[in-house]
Amino acid sequence: MGIHAFFNSLNDLERIIRAPGRFKFEEHNVAAHSWKVSQYAMFFATIEERAGRAIDWKSLYEKTINHDFAEVFIGDIKTPVKHSSPELKEMIAQVEEGMMAKFISREIPEEFQQVFSDRMKEGKDETIEGRLLELADKLDQFYESFNEMKRGNADPEFAKMYRIALTKLLNIPLEASVSYFKNILLEDVINEDSVMDVKSITLQVLERHKHSPYIS
Repeated sequence: MGIHAFFNSLNDLERIIRAPGRFKFEEHNVAAHSWKVSQYAMFFATIEERAGRAIDWKSLYEKTINHDFAEVFIGDIKTPVKHSSPELKEMIAQVEEGMMAKFISREIPEEFQQVFSDRMKEGKDETIEGRLLELADKLDQFYESFNEMKRGNADPEFAKMYRIALTKLLNIPLEASVSYFKNILLEDVINEDSVMDVKSITLQVLERHKHSPYIS
């Protein structure tokens, strides 16, 4: 079917709902998530660039906008499930990679297949662009869970998601970005009116991080 199959599959990403199976005040789909991740990454890449680090902007945008395309094949798997064991996480990654490879070989015109393979591979790596993708991806989980608790969603899953996202954000090896997030952005978060006690949860995680800065 050629590139038409790829373009048509983008519509499917709008129908894949994140954090499925839970009551939510706001539903979020994978397509919107990818756009938000690119915005977060753009901002924090600017922070890193101003701190003197070189950014490959082309690589950054390719990583962020494509990072969850494989969910068109397997859907969104809940974060606690995906991270319940390293073995399961690796198995899911292998399934995604295999299905993506088959899709590219079957649907993408041959002259573009290598380009798509490069752009669609796992973007979270040890490059600064990969780290920025990791930060931006976790930041969207942070905001999705924050906004549910802010509006009074008492499902403990969102408090758990918030703690996981916040802990991982504090541990990402991007000094300038994490400093900005911790010292400036989080101040606005904890000072915002919220039905659930987001401030206490945030301060608990920050206290744990202060005493054990490399907790997972």
